[in-house]
Amino acid sequence: MTIRRIKELYRSVPTIEGAGVHLKRAFGFAQVALFDPFLMLDDFHTSNPNEYLAGFPWHPHRGIETITYLLEGLVEHGDSMGNKGVIGPGDVQWMTAGSGIVHQEMPQVSPTGTMWGFQFWANLPSRQKMMSPRYRDVRAGEIPEVRLANGATVKVIAGSVAGTVGPVKDIVIEPEMLDISVPAETVFTHEVPAGHTAFAYVLAGEGVFAQGRLPSSPETVLLFDRAGDTIQVATSDQPLRFLFVAGKPLDEPVAWRGPIVMNTQEELALAFEEYRNGTFIK
Repeated sequence: MTIRRIKELYRSVPTIEGAGVHLKRAFGFAQVALFDPFLMLDDFHTSNPNEYLAGFPWHPHRGIETITYLLEGLVEHGDSMGNKGVIGPGDVQWMTAGSGIVHQEMPQVSPTGTMWGFQFWANLPSRQKMMSPRYRDVRAGEIPEVRLANGATVKVIAGSVAGTVGPVKDIVIEPEMLDISVPAETVFTHEVPAGHTAFAYVLAGEGVFAQGRLPSSPETVLLFDRAGDTIQVATSDQPLRFLFVAGKPLDEPVAWRGPIVMNTQEELALAFEEYRNGTFIK
């Protein structure tokens, strides 16, 4: 067992997206090469409806997958394939934009008073940029939770833990997406496929990753080095909750503008031209 070291550590940065949604960006455009195949992670966490109700009205995507994971609140969604519905606490929306989709994500007033969720963008390889769009609505009850011998619990959205496989499968980047809770005074380890990009985003509590010296606190993203086969975190006097995400890097050129991510500037220009002239949806 070789423990992966921490390559980079970032604090999420406040920003405004959509029609006026206040959120915190853990990583994005400036870190594309480091987090390949992941493009972005946004954390939206507020108890002020004025900071989230404007939502993300109709907009296009091509060349990527968008993954939304909700902890609190409600988000209504719809898309050009005719999918529509509402996701709530613990639900996941995994959308493959592929050749092109137009959708909207509109938060509703949260029953608890708090809206809290995350959206990841994952890149698609060049050979599948123009694949047919697809949509997966994964309800909280479909996501298995594993309790380990040391008391840690893991919600397995994608990937596997102790023989339990998550409901999201057949994704080209072979992703792992885990919601992990570690009790106080506990060491948690998890094996990661060789060479896969892996990162953790701290939700609550405090823990020391990769035998480091400084504890990591909420709204911190830690990027693991690709060398090694295991990630490790240790807690002291308080528990820790974090998201763990890993995937197979693509090592391809990235041409990114707004909601569309392709491999070349020519492909980007064509996508926006098709959106303007009405031929974007295939």
